[in-house]
Formats: sequence, structure tokens, C-alpha cells
Amino acid sequence: MEVMKPLIDEEDSDGISDEEHENTLLPVKTHYQLDNEEGITFIQTLTHLLKGNIGTGLLGLPLAIKNAGIVVGPISLVFIGFISVHCMHILVRCSHCLCQRMKKSSLGYSDTVSCAMEVGPLTALQKRASWGRYIVDFFLVITQLGFCGVYVVFLAENVKQVHEGFLESKIAPMNISATSSSSEKRNTDLRIYMLCFLPFLVLLVFIRDLKSLSLLSLLANLSMAVSLVIIYQYIVRDLADPRKLPPVVGWKKYPLFFGTAVFAFEGIGVVLPLENRMKDATRFPLALNIGMGIVMALYISLATLGYLRFGDEVKGSITLNLPQDKWLYQSVKILYSFGIFVTYSIQFYVPAEILIPVVTSRVRQKWKLLSELVVRALLVCSTCAVAVLIPRLDLVISFVGAVSSSTLGLILPPLVEILTFYKENLSLWTIFKDVFIAVVGFVGFLTGTYVTVEEIIYPASTALANATGSFPADLNATDLVVGLK
Repeated sequence: MEVMKPLIDEEDSDGISDEEHENTLLPVKTHYQLDNEEGITFIQTLTHLLKGNIGTGLLGLPLAIKNAGIVVGPISLVFIGFISVHCMHILVRCSHCLCQRMKKSSLGYSDTVSCAMEVGPLTALQKRASWGRYIVDFFLVITQLGFCGVYVVFLAENVKQVHEGFLESKIAPMNISATSSSSEKRNTDLRIYMLCFLPFLVLLVFIRDLKSLSLLSLLANLSMAVSLVIIYQYIVRDLADPRKLPPVVGWKKYPLFFGTAVFAFEGIGVVLPLENRMKDATRFPLALNIGMGIVMALYISLATLGYLRFGDEVKGSITLNLPQDKWLYQSVKILYSFGIFVTYSIQFYVPAEILIPVVTSRVRQKWKLLSELVVRALLVCSTCAVAVLIPRLDLVISFVGAVSSSTLGLILPPLVEILTFYKENLSLWTIFKDVFIAVVGFVGFLTGTYVTVEEIIYPASTALANATGSFPADLNATDLVVGLK
């Protein structure tokens, strides 16, 4: 993580020249420089925006469309996409304004919220401005660890399919009776695969410097890009007639769509760091519009085509719908899993940076490294525990999206705008717009959390309905759940 290096000594403001005082009111981009770096270019910023938003959430969107309907789903996805991008712009604009007011070189998400509370109209918020930083840090930790939990389920699901497909191809020449007996042995519980990944994930996060993963990260991006191309060429064939699919699904399923959709737009946490690192920060809004435009086009097309291709059979990740008897589509699962495995360490970096200093500051110097490694291992175990307890990819995605992604992406930015610009005679339209977005996020938070928790606690009410007695006796418990095998 780059350290911002102020060009102006903010602590010693007494005795500065008039020229220096004028510089403190210049745009944010003139206030800082990066240690040993000149900043990132427009293309690099665009690339990082794409990397920050394209992940497992993309592959879960076809199931989200199923939970909303073939007509309502895509329209709602466009609506949520525009709101999410608008909130990113709000965050950047508020950060700029607060940097000038507070004479700061740069502000992250948590500091922006804290400063907005500090300059806001309410005395109660001003006295508790530090709470803003804690709230954002809390939801950032929940979000990032939630992403990691989703990755564990994704890895286990896809590797399980590849492994079982490989075993099926090996026993194909054998007689039917031998095949039947082998089938019982190879049906391994999904949780076993999760536990097998645990030691490798622990070793991965022991790499504390992300620069050491730069080559792996590049390979991961390439593998995920190739996988998406192969997925697209498969799903565009044999599309179903849209008239045969429900245009609207009952309101009870819509909160699941909302959680997954908000989860997919997971990049708001990288917006301010990228803007702060950009050489020409004035071009960041353009980079944001182009990058998120590409992301939205990718989301809407894959979500809609994926649902049209697989219909009600669509699963928590569209890779799970690919054929198991063809090496090309099995390689997609391997390539994308490799990309997600490497991305795990990148998503893990944020909660590690927030939580580890809290622990290491309380121990002696000689124990700091050991304590840091222990905390990293425990955090990885916690993500694996969540995956083991909730081995449903769709529900984990929806829960993380409803709880934390909606808070960071939809609720906080409009409230920050009101607190930041309340002295500038905000128009009624701006106030109405911000309140509307915050209410949408809050309602999605409540309903999405409630419906997802209900599905987790009482899966039999939906996933197992009308399914009793129709499964083999040796089928795993996790296999009984709609959306996963």
C-alpha cells in the first residue's frame, strides 16, 4: 500500500508564507506525491477499476436475474448500476471538498466519512466524528472477509466439479456396475474440498507484500479474461425464448437479487485509492465512467444471456453449469479458480491492514511477526468457517451484498454528500435524490438480510420443497440445495 507524502507540512501551519497558504487551497492532486512512484496512468487506472469490479459476483448474476425475472432483472441491474456509479462520483467529489477544507493531502473512504461528520450541521455527529471511521472500517472488514468466504465456496464448488468430471472420464470404459460402485465413492462432501484449500490459503496470505504477487496477479487476470471469453461463446448458443421465462418473480425473491447485484458492484472501496494515485486526477471521472460502463455492459449481457441459456437450472456460479465432459469447459473452471485463488490474497489485504496493527501494537517487538502471522491464519480460518457453515454460493454472495456492500455503496455516500455540502444551499432535488438513494440502500439492507438469513436458517422451505425422496441416499447435504452441486 502506497504511503501518501504531503508536500506541505500540515502540522506546522504557523508562519507559512502567503504563497504556501494559497497552495493549500489548490486541487487535491497538487498536494501529494507517492513514495518512489510517479502515479498511475489513465489506462492503468481503467485496468484497476475493471479488476476491482469483476470477480465472483459477475458469475452469480444469472441466478440473480432468475430471482427477479427476465424483464425486471436487467432493468433493475441497470438501475442499481447507475446508482452505484453515481455514489462513486459523490464519494470522489466529497473527498476533494473535504481535503481542501481540512487541509489534508488525501482522504480514504473512512477518513472522508469521519471528516464529513466533523463538518456536518449536527453537534452530536461532530462530537462522534471518529465513529464514522470505525463504521466504515467495520463494514470494509466484513465486506472483504465476506468476499474471501465467497471465494472459498467458489473454489470448492468448481474444483469439486472438475475432480468428479475427471473421475467420470477415467471410469467411462468400465462396466455399468463398476461405474455405479465408483460413483458412491467419488461423491465427496463439498466441505472436504474447502478444508483442503485452507492450508494453501494460509500460506498465500503469509506473503505480506502484494508486490511479490504482481506476476501471479497478471496471470490471474489473463486466466479470468480467457475464461470469460469461453463462457460467452458457450452461452450464446441455444438461447431459450424469453417469452418462456417469467418476466417478474415474486417480491420474496427480489431481495436476493438486490444483494447479489449490489455485491457485484464491489469496487467502491478502490475508487479513492485509485483517484489519489492517478497522475492526472482531473481525468479520473472519465476513467470511472468508461470503466464502469464496460463493467455494466459485461454484467447485463452475461446475466441476461446466462439466464436465457440455462433458465431455471442456472446455479450460484455460471461456471457450474458448464459441461463436465469436455476439457475446454473444465479448463474454464480451473483458470477462473486460479484467478480467484490469487485474488483472495488481494481482498484479504484490506482487513489485514485494519486489524493486524490493533493486535501487534499490544505485544512486544519480538512477538510482533508471530502475532501477525497468527492473526492472518485466524482470519483465513474464519472465512473458511463461514464457507463451511453456509456452503451456498448464492446465499453468501447475497448476504454480503445486502449487509455490507449496500452500506458502503449506497447508504453512506449520499449521506456524506448532505453533510459535506449542507452549507452550500443544496437544492431540494439533491436532497431528495440523496435521501432516496439512502432509503433504497437501507430497505435493501433490511429486506436482503432478512430473506437471506431466513434462507440460511430454513433452507427446506425453498430449496428442498417438493424434493423429498427424489434424491439418492448417498447424496451430500449440500447437494440438496438449489444452485449448488
